[in-house]
Amino acid sequence: MSFNTWGPQDLSAPAARALPTVPANHGVVLEDVQTGWVGAVVRVEKSGGMHIMALEDRRGKTKSFQLGYGFLLDGAPVQVVAPEVRAAAKGPARTASGSVKVTGQRAQVAKASRIWVEGKHDAELVEKVWGDDLRVEGIVVEPLHGIDDLAGAVRAFAPGQGRRLGVLVDHLVPNSKESRIADEVMRMPGARNNVLIVGHPYVDVWQAIKPSTLGIAAWPTVPRTVEWKVGILTAFGWPHETPLDVAMGWKRLLGSVRSYADLEPTLLGRVEEVIDFLTADVS
Repeated sequence: MSFNTWGPQDLSAPAARALPTVPANHGVVLEDVQTGWVGAVVRVEKSGGMHIMALEDRRGKTKSFQLGYGFLLDGAPVQVVAPEVRAAAKGPARTASGSVKVTGQRAQVAKASRIWVEGKHDAELVEKVWGDDLRVEGIVVEPLHGIDDLAGAVRAFAPGQGRRLGVLVDHLVPNSKESRIADEVMRMPGARNNVLIVGHPYVDVWQAIKPSTLGIAAWPTVPRTVEWKVGILTAFGWPHETPLDVAMGWKRLLGSVRSYADLEPTLLGRVEEVIDFLTADVS
């Protein structure tokens, strides 16, 4: 284990002591001046009476450093201090989606209404952020594994009173294949009042995670000749050759999401719109 040995005793000049302090909170991206190592804080622990933080770089490798001086934040020198210990928040507890957390209530029996998403990753992301709210409402999220036969799936579902359907589609932009499929479905009998199809502009739901959540400036650009997820993992320097590599890469990305604040507003608004549609009192 390698430690940064810079400490307050190494920089005793008044100018050094005047550096701004930055708590080593989870996710803060720092650069160690001595080694050039850049990474996000993933944990802080006490060892031998010292506070040690682990910085994880974009390839998933970690290196440990002693808190103190010798770090840059956004290119500016700072003193890194122990994470803030926050007092218990006053007021109601919140779910990951930001809504007031309901306590002492069992999950509702699943209603007939459903949220459909394109794939497993979409379903896992929606569950992680909105799962508590959906269990209270009795709404189930189901992956479609593609929307090429969305019309057939909707026909089989038979939407109607008390049996509504909300569909979240990837890359739903004008003149796309996805928009043509959505238009076809909404022309079907019974769809107008009982089906809502919304979407986000991203190639894949991975992009709905804010780059800042991952400690990057922007999502990498992937050539059209490269499968998008493989291209992203390659750019990150992560394993990418097998379906298991892709699955593990997604798990790492999903692990960075802790609440709605880690997602793009474009996705947040669409999911909230679907939930409101499915839970509206239409009696």
